[in-house]
Amino acid sequence: MNDFEDLLAANRTYAADFGMNGFDGIAKAGVLMVTCMDSRLDPLGMIGLVPGDAKFLRNPGGRVTDDVLKAIALSIATLNVDRVLIVEHTRCAMASSPESVLQAKIGEANNTDASWLSLGVIDDQAAALTADVHKVISHPLVPETVKVGGFLYDVDTGLLKQIA
Repeated sequence: MNDFEDLLAANRTYAADFGMNGFDGIAKAGVLMVTCMDSRLDPLGMIGLVPGDAKFLRNPGGRVTDDVLKAIALSIATLNVDRVLIVEHTRCAMASSPESVLQAKIGEANNTDASWLSLGVIDDQAAALTADVHKVISHPLVPETVKVGGFLYDVDTGLLKQIA
């Protein structure tokens, strides 16, 4: 049996009623969200949007990296993005564990040394959000007309709080 058969079966069910044939990929609501890869987050649902409305970039901790900055610039220039939300969340492993602890867990899981791996843990979420918002608004390929905000999502209440 294929290791992915359950997912392929679910995909066939999804595709049977697929309604986005021919969609152009433009962010209809002009929104791009940078957020964590945590499975407790429903990026579309948390801001009341539907497929086709927004672009999403996910990584551990929801940080603005060089690759994220490239994607933001591309999305602004070609995909109708004019608002960027940077969303971290409560009870995030990247904000609640020291880098050495996460490196040790990765090393143990792989039976190797992972102490060299830079993970980018978050010591202070408000400071990280403020710094990441600044990275975006000060980038030369992000026009002043683009609105950028930093938010903390509460995984226990579903509420977003603007931090930066």
